[in-house]
Amino acid sequence: MSKGREGPAAGGAAAVLLRYLREQNRPYSAQDVFGNLQREHGLGKAAVVKALEQLAQQGHIREKVYGKQKVYFADQEQLPAASDAELRGLDGEIAALSAQLQALQQGCRQMEAELRELSGSMTTPEMAQEVEELRKDCASYADKLERIKSATNHVTPEEKEKVCSEQRLYCKEWRKRKRMATELLDAILEGYPKSKKQFFVSPSAWLCPGRAVPAAPVLPRAPFVPAQEEVGIETDEDHNVTLPAAV
Repeated sequence: MSKGREGPAAGGAAAVLLRYLREQNRPYSAQDVFGNLQREHGLGKAAVVKALEQLAQQGHIREKVYGKQKVYFADQEQLPAASDAELRGLDGEIAALSAQLQALQQGCRQMEAELRELSGSMTTPEMAQEVEELRKDCASYADKLERIKSATNHVTPEEKEKVCSEQRLYCKEWRKRKRMATELLDAILEGYPKSKKQFFVSPSAWLCPGRAVPAAPVLPRAPFVPAQEEVGIETDEDHNVTLPAAV
């Protein structure tokens, strides 16, 4: 800010700030006072800080320090004391304003709830499209049901129960054998020096893709030992296979 503007503003800043703090009668920082009065009175921030410090030194206002920030407020002893009637009037006004505030807050909460409900609802065109899609689905299901009813190869309850019983038996055996294999492999892996992945890798990785199995060499100098592959175990997880749910 230019010096020409700072000079006149700083001259009347003290009176403006003193009147403002007494009228508001609440604490403000220098930044708050500058933000509230800068547009109306054209005060510069430097002039505001200087005037507040000057008023505090002269005893017209009080100053409190909170950490790195200073707060200024009017000296309460210099303000006229309110009478009992004025205090009762202020208490009544506070009670009325508090009730009005609660009513407005309640109305805002109700409108916010209504807005959330409406925002999550479908529009009229969207509902019409949904109804049309549901009608198409109903027609498709009705046609499918008619074809099922007219079919001659229905499964009898006895046949269904037989298939379900066999499935339960096979799944039970599946779980039993998988548990036995897992316990056996865990016991082997306790003393195995390599990782579980290396133990499970398929021996087919010994061969290069696209080549036939090489003939055994004549009188090899050393036995062929693969670097990582061991037993070649394929698990259910390798093929994304899971046990079916019980029927």
